[in-house]
Amino acid sequence: MTKWIHPIAGALALLTILGFWLATVIVETLGAPAAIVAVKTAIPWGLLVLIPALAAVGGSGFALARDRQGALVAAKRRRMPIIAANGLLVLVPCAFFLAAKAGAGELDGVFYAVQGLELVAGAVNATLLGLSLRDGLRLSGRLRGQPVRT
Repeated sequence: MTKWIHPIAGALALLTILGFWLATVIVETLGAPAAIVAVKTAIPWGLLVLIPALAAVGGSGFALARDRQGALVAAKRRRMPIIAANGLLVLVPCAFFLAAKAGAGELDGVFYAVQGLELVAGAVNATLLGLSLRDGLRLSGRLRGQPVRT
């Protein structure tokens, strides 16, 4: 079962983060203030999907990798704490702060500074999750590339 949970939860987490990121960029470039408020107040609700997905990825990945070694497994193990810390210490607080500011109609300089931080942190997490997805596909033999060393 873990072999099914891990890729599904990982894909769900990556797609959720990309969805948050793209929605933010699109609404900021094309949307009216009401659309910005709608997106920023909806994102914390999306955390109800994202946080369990990330927990499932971490737990299932730990279980899958317990008997494995090698460069790809080590890289995936190094990324997960960074993804978790970035999410819990930067992205979640930013999401709630931005939702509160947007809900109050305060789309000011502080809002945009925090949003810039959120976009950078989100891009970092999306990149790290994408790299882990690539390495997972290599470990499973579904993606050719560098030889797998176990």
